[in-house]
Amino acid sequence: MSWLIAEDETDIRNLVAMMCRVWGHETLVFEDGQKVWDWLDEVEAGVSQTNIPEFALLDIRMPGKRGDEVMRRMRTLPQFADIPIVLMTAFALSDAEKANLVSPNAADHILGKPLPDFESLRTLLHDILAKKQVNPESYGK
Repeated sequence: MSWLIAEDETDIRNLVAMMCRVWGHETLVFEDGQKVWDWLDEVEAGVSQTNIPEFALLDIRMPGKRGDEVMRRMRTLPQFADIPIVLMTAFALSDAEKANLVSPNAADHILGKPLPDFESLRTLLHDILAKKQVNPESYGK
């Protein structure tokens, strides 16, 4: 199973990618939102040689395109309509901001930074994945 990770902080990006690989997942890693956006252009044009990931973990505040912009674009493409998308942020969000991000055809979960410990993070992300596989219309937690 392939997971997409988009995070501009090098240490966090490398740590999350390493954890995902330890959990048995291939990783498709991007250092900013614009690079994900450019890849989505290739996917939409049918020229990408990369497999579509089954899960996406996106930082909200990245250079170029923000994670929430990338998420909304992904949701417009049929290949990403039903994959779980988790947004990460170190910033406090208002209830209105959370409601706007975790809604139908948007994010499945918002994960605060600092990230939970290795095992808690694994459990949380795999639970989100399992819930989405059982009920693709489900979202939010």
